[in-house]
Amino acid sequence: MTAVSEHTEITRRTVLKGAAGAVAAGALSGTFTDAALARSAPLWRVARRNGIVYGAATASWQFGDAKYMEIIRRQAALLFTQDDFLWYTLKPSRDAPLDYKAADQIVALAEHNKQLLFGAHLVWDEGFGEGWGEDEMFKLSEAEARELLFGTLESTVKRYKGRIAGWIVVNEAISNEGKKGLRTDVPWYQTIGRSYVAESFHLARDTDPDATLVLNEFGFETVNQYGDRPGPRRKAALQVIDELQKANVPLDAFGIQGHLLADRFEQRFNRKAYRRFLAELADRGLDILITELDVLDDGLPRNRTERDRGVAECYKRYLDVVLREPAVKAVMTFGLSDRYTWLQEDYPREDGAHRRALPYNARMRRARPYDALHGALRRARDRKQLWKLPR
Repeated sequence: MTAVSEHTEITRRTVLKGAAGAVAAGALSGTFTDAALARSAPLWRVARRNGIVYGAATASWQFGDAKYMEIIRRQAALLFTQDDFLWYTLKPSRDAPLDYKAADQIVALAEHNKQLLFGAHLVWDEGFGEGWGEDEMFKLSEAEARELLFGTLESTVKRYKGRIAGWIVVNEAISNEGKKGLRTDVPWYQTIGRSYVAESFHLARDTDPDATLVLNEFGFETVNQYGDRPGPRRKAALQVIDELQKANVPLDAFGIQGHLLADRFEQRFNRKAYRRFLAELADRGLDILITELDVLDDGLPRNRTERDRGVAECYKRYLDVVLREPAVKAVMTFGLSDRYTWLQEDYPREDGAHRRALPYNARMRRARPYDALHGALRRARDRKQLWKLPR
């Protein structure tokens, strides 16, 4: 593939208009001494030494970028399905049949590469695509909503039973401004009621008893770009978890997205409060997964070297706190290269500079954040591994 400039606009929308290519790669093998580990071992191998599973998000529309796919193969032991289980591809309109073509491709890639697969998301109020009317789901009757939501969920989990290590069953349902910790401004809440969360977990467990079932959420680190404050959001999350556990809902793990905001991160990130939050999750018997880690580089200068240094410092400060908690079993970055960061498309910088959010820059070269991530995984305390790696 031709080299791509750091300023070339390759986005999810533009790539989806083209045809995706095929990827072929083999499994990693070999052993490393401690010295070699520090220098050149891939991220997944460094993480595994301390019982951590490292993964990265990718999608089938990126498969045509062979260089990127090789980085994904080499560095990640787990693939987070960035788009291929979202409804814009799976269920593009209410009357459309379920389309598993893209999902089948990413499942096949993971199995070919001997990587675990982490499915996202079974239940979410976004990712529907243009085939759905703006308020169409809110106008469904309860019976129609149940058939649509639970029918899609059951069909999907059944199709990939035994092939998915973990599912994000419900994504972004929590709000301190909602009702008893749950958002009320989502179609499933308004059509089915708050029981949609518990029912989704029960159905997923009944369909695939061996998959790790995850409740996934954002906004616990610092005030974010939306103005959300972390303290009330942590409290709301624990409130929802307590309700689910009291009702014997099969919740195995809590997913923390980990979208970090660089602007004044050092001053805004309360390490003690965050460690307390992680301990409270662990005390409830939950595994903790960092699921969508990246850094929004607002507040950092345009200069690439200075920005990379600031982004790397965010990774280091955050992960050195997070990985002290042994209940944290996985770290997943939301991609591996700035070429495909969602932040460039959704939140472009005002100065026009390309976002620098991930371990590799847009030219597919390792950047300072890679070293910070590698070092944090290497320094982490040992823990019991959640999933057996097929490599």
